[in-house]
Amino acid sequence: RFFDPLEGGVLVDGVDLRDLTLSSLREQVALVTQDVFLFHDTVRANIVAGKPNVTDAQVRAAAEAAQAWGFIERLPNGLDTLIGDRGQKLSGGERQRLSIARALLKDAPILLLDEATSALDTNTEALVQAALRDLMRGRTTLVVAHRLSTVLSADRIIVIDKGEKICEDTPAAVMCDRKVMAAYFGA
Repeated sequence: RFFDPLEGGVLVDGVDLRDLTLSSLREQVALVTQDVFLFHDTVRANIVAGKPNVTDAQVRAAAEAAQAWGFIERLPNGLDTLIGDRGQKLSGGERQRLSIARALLKDAPILLLDEATSALDTNTEALVQAALRDLMRGRTTLVVAHRLSTVLSADRIIVIDKGEKICEDTPAAVMCDRKVMAAYFGA
């Protein structure tokens, strides 16, 4: 709830989000963004932010599912490595994978993915997308993306240009709309 709707409303289980306390709403949401925020702390502390009472096995499982465990193992102190202010000691893809691990561990009923895989190479993105598909199952997920490959598993795609809705349909229908594909996805 960084912004309130200017028109209409957003309902969470039938309740206008403006009627929810900020803390109760945020307990229900996991967020993964393109510009990941990480604390000047350890890898472990950054993964467990938002769900502090977890075991090392749960942290490792989330890191493995987010395809982060491989690089974590190579860090000088593994999970206990300090990553610097905003994760400056990590690559963009590594920061995003830690953010994805945090969301996996939080296991919230609402998942917001805002360009969540933009800093990943194609191979890692495919692996992380598989983990995200598992995470999305059974929860409300909003995905903001510029790459069509990121949203192909969605139930609905809404194409927005300059704040206006251009089309809303299934991924298959959007892919068949040559004008939309050419204008917005460069296909």
